[in-house]
Amino acid sequence: MEEVGPIRGPLRQNRFARPSETRLMTISFAGQVAIVTGAGNGLGRAYALELGRRGARVMVNDLGGARDGSGHSDAARAVVEEIRASGGEAMADGGDVSDFAQMEAMAARAKEAWGGVHVLINNAGILRDRTFAKMDMADFERVVRVHLLGSAYATKAVWNIMRDQGYGRVLMTTSSTGLGGNFGQANYGAAKAGLIGLARTLRMEGARYDIRVNAIMPTAGTRMTADIFPEEAYHAFGPDSVVPAAIYLVSRDAPTNAIVGAGGGVFQSAHITMNDGVLLQGEALSAEGFAAAWPEISACAGDAEFVNGMDQAAHALRMLSR
Repeated sequence: MEEVGPIRGPLRQNRFARPSETRLMTISFAGQVAIVTGAGNGLGRAYALELGRRGARVMVNDLGGARDGSGHSDAARAVVEEIRASGGEAMADGGDVSDFAQMEAMAARAKEAWGGVHVLINNAGILRDRTFAKMDMADFERVVRVHLLGSAYATKAVWNIMRDQGYGRVLMTTSSTGLGGNFGQANYGAAKAGLIGLARTLRMEGARYDIRVNAIMPTAGTRMTADIFPEEAYHAFGPDSVVPAAIYLVSRDAPTNAIVGAGGGVFQSAHITMNDGVLLQGEALSAEGFAAAWPEISACAGDAEFVNGMDQAAHALRMLSR
């Protein structure tokens, strides 16, 4: 990777300023093949265009449906033409992420045409919001199928390609709704929480093959949020303000196991933590004992990052051995 010349002008030394390094490394995807699902509009389109600008050959996937997943269009082809018009190389794919066979066919097309798949951004999604009391279970299942199973299907379709080539970068699209919930989005929140578990497991299984897996929580003004954001916020949270995080998280120097919030130019890391807890034994090992200890059990003091699914059992064994 090559360097670019010094940044001109003073750098403000506060937590909102850009990093204090005077030279930034250029992130290039030359010679790499990238697949972006749901890339016909919004964030997916922005990711695909930027990957193409940075030298990647881009498979632009989009079923072309409406926000609720219905219908079909040629949105992906329009993005392909944009990439080609800028001198890049791209192909359109109209496959449905919720159909594993179609994801396998998409991955096979990319490998046949370009020799491999190095980057996958799982961005495709739909919304069918309604309070849980009024939600049709078919709508619950469909949202989970597109977001969670769709991401699993697309990732599985490229997984062995990445393993065989000894390199891969996968980005899952989760949401603050998956971490904190949101009224009227039980289906969406369930799917997005599931994606965090998927990402954190796959980064372990892919580590020996240099497959790094991260998750992004974007806040962006797109057709998905057009009737949710006020107009001013809609424009302030443009897709381009999320793109830098996504590009870094699928780059050669990307971390793994990160959960990154991005929106409006603000970038944050989310962490899953667990406190030291309380050991209950003897008579205290009862519902009443638990109730009495609840203030300490529920306290945030002493929280440590929860990195591995075995951390809970390992911590309990340490407490028992004291």
